[in-house]
Amino acid sequence: MTLRLGDIAPDFTQESTEGPIRFHEWAGSNWVILFSHPADFTPVCTTELGLTAKLKDELAKRNAKALAVSVDTLDSHHKWVGDIEETQGVRLNFPILADPDRKVATLYDMIHPNSLANLTVRTVFIIDPDKKIRTTLTYPASTGRNFNELLRVLDSLQLTDEHKVATPGNWQDGDEVVIVPSLTDEAEIKRRFPKGYRALRPYLRLTPQPNK
Repeated sequence: MTLRLGDIAPDFTQESTEGPIRFHEWAGSNWVILFSHPADFTPVCTTELGLTAKLKDELAKRNAKALAVSVDTLDSHHKWVGDIEETQGVRLNFPILADPDRKVATLYDMIHPNSLANLTVRTVFIIDPDKKIRTTLTYPASTGRNFNELLRVLDSLQLTDEHKVATPGNWQDGDEVVIVPSLTDEAEIKRRFPKGYRALRPYLRLTPQPNK
């Protein structure tokens, strides 16, 4: 199944390290970072789940929570949690879905046979409170993800949902943003962006981040 930006994230019920999860119900009014890893007891995956656990407070500030998945069994996940906590120095504080029947992996097209024949690749879905898919990212098995980048994307999505702006390349929270070209009414621009803007081109107008 091919999922595209703006699609409704498929619902499912699956066992996890924190009990059965009915996905849409569990997500509630939160943003969700749903991410797959190839296998338990592997080095890169262990570091990734440790990093995610360390970001719990940052995710909470953004009304977001994390959910991991692989095709391993629930028993394997429970055993692996101890290794994550011991080697990464953090208590795991989010659920890992057990997906040995590949139900979730199939719904979200997480198995790419030309990369990993039977395991989930490193896929990320950022899903908004309306259950819409807002971001998709896929990494090779050998490359660990930058979870600070996922926070940056989440910040951008939440900012641009609220204000008529876009975020330029390499944007970080607090940097200047771009007024969207479709906004042309000067009265509305002055109302929305009282700090003014600088126009490098008619289509490229930079303004201080409006929520700062």
